[in-house]
Amino acid sequence: MFPAAVGGLAGLTLTSHRGAKQAAAATAAGAVALAVVDGVARARQRPNEIPALWSRIAASAALAAPAGWSLARLAGAGPRAVGVTSGAVAGLLGVRPQKVALGPLVGLAVGGVLARRQAPGSVVAASTVLVFRVLSAAVFRDAQVSLLAERVDAAELPFVVPRASRTRYVGTGYVEDLAAAIGGTYRADVADTGILSSLDELAGPELDPSTVDPLVREFYEHTTRFSLDIVPEWRLWVRPGYLLYRTLVARPLGQASVPMNQREAMRGIRSRIDTIVPDAAADADDATGPAPVRGWIRSFSDNDEPIYVGIYTTYRRHGRGYVSVGFPLPQASFTATLAPSARPGGGLVLTSRSELDQPGHYLTYIDPQSAELTALSVPGFDEQLDVYVRDGALRAEHAFWVFGFAFLVLHYEVSRKAPAQEPGSPHPGPGLRRPG
Repeated sequence: MFPAAVGGLAGLTLTSHRGAKQAAAATAAGAVALAVVDGVARARQRPNEIPALWSRIAASAALAAPAGWSLARLAGAGPRAVGVTSGAVAGLLGVRPQKVALGPLVGLAVGGVLARRQAPGSVVAASTVLVFRVLSAAVFRDAQVSLLAERVDAAELPFVVPRASRTRYVGTGYVEDLAAAIGGTYRADVADTGILSSLDELAGPELDPSTVDPLVREFYEHTTRFSLDIVPEWRLWVRPGYLLYRTLVARPLGQASVPMNQREAMRGIRSRIDTIVPDAAADADDATGPAPVRGWIRSFSDNDEPIYVGIYTTYRRHGRGYVSVGFPLPQASFTATLAPSARPGGGLVLTSRSELDQPGHYLTYIDPQSAELTALSVPGFDEQLDVYVRDGALRAEHAFWVFGFAFLVLHYEVSRKAPAQEPGSPHPGPGLRRPG
C-alpha cells in the first residue's frame, strides 16, 4: 500500500503541469510501477538481506518528486536551487563525507541541465536523486549497512542491547518508564554506583584489570563520585549536517544531543545513574546486588535537557569481556559494542575499531509483541573512549569517525564531587566534620 501511494504521488507531481488527464494517468501508472518494483524486490529478497539496491533507488527517486514539487511551487525555487537542495539532502542521508560533498555537486549539474529545458521542480529533484544514487553506488561499493539478523531472540545477539523506548520521546525519565514495563525496583540517581559493577568483567588477552590505575577503576565502578564537563571539538565539515540532525531529530527525540560548542557546554552537565534492581534483591534491601539495567543519563544542568541516555551492560565471549552501550530509540536501539584494552600508564581504552567479530555499531528494531530483534550492522561508524590519569588528574577523550574521517572528539574534564552529607545528619558546625 505504501509503495503504491508513493508511486502515485510521484506520478502526479511529475506530470501535474501537463494537464488533468495526463496527471491522472501518470498517478495510476506510478502507483502500479512502484508497487510492482517493491513486490519483485521483496520476492527476491533473501533472509538477512535488505531490499535490492535498484528498488531502493526507485523508491528514493519517487519520494524526491513531491518534495521537489513543493520546493518549487511553495518556495519559488528554480531548477538549480531544487537540484542543489535535493542533492544536499541525499548526500547528508548518505552519511559518508564523500557523499555529503558529492550530493550538491550532482544537484548543481542536473539542475543546470534541466534549467535549459525549464523542467519542473519534481523532475529536477527526482532526476537529481536518481543520478546521485546510481553514481554513488558505482563509486562507493562497500555497504554502509548490512542486515545481521531478522526476527531472532535477543540471546542470539549478545552484542545488542535490546532496550527500546516505548514512546516517541526518550528523555531523562526513560529508565523509570522501562522499570514500569519490565518489572523490578526503580532507583533514581543512585549514590556511589558505576556504569560497570566490576572492571574485572572486562578481563581478556588485551586487558589485565590489575594493571589499571585505581583512579580509572574507580571512575568505572563508582561513576557517580565524579562530575563531568564536556568540551566538544567538532570538525568543520560536519557542523551543518549535525545542526540539521540535532534540530530535526535529536532534540525532538530526547536522545544523542551533544553540545554544539564550548559555550553551550558551559551550561553545565548533570550526570547520574538510574538502575532497575530485581525484586528479590530489592526486597532484601541489597543495594550492592546485581542491577541488570544501569542507565547513565547525562543532561544539561539548567533545564535537564537530555544529552545522552545510555544503557550499559557487559558480557563475555571466548575469554574476553565487552562493554555494550544501548541508546534507546522509539521501538529500537542503537548499540555500541566496545572491546577493552590496556593503555600505557594504567589507562583503559574501549574501542569499536577492532578486528574482532563483536565490536561495532548496531541499529536494531525490537518487535513490541514478541521482543524479537531485527538488527543492522553499521560498519562505517567507529568510536574510541580513552580514560587515563595524567599529572594525578583523571582525563577522558571520546573520539568518533565516519568511514575513516574523524568528525568529533569529546574532551571530558573529570573531577571528584564534594562529599555529600547523609540525609538526616546534622549540618557541620563547631566540633563537627563531614565524613570522608
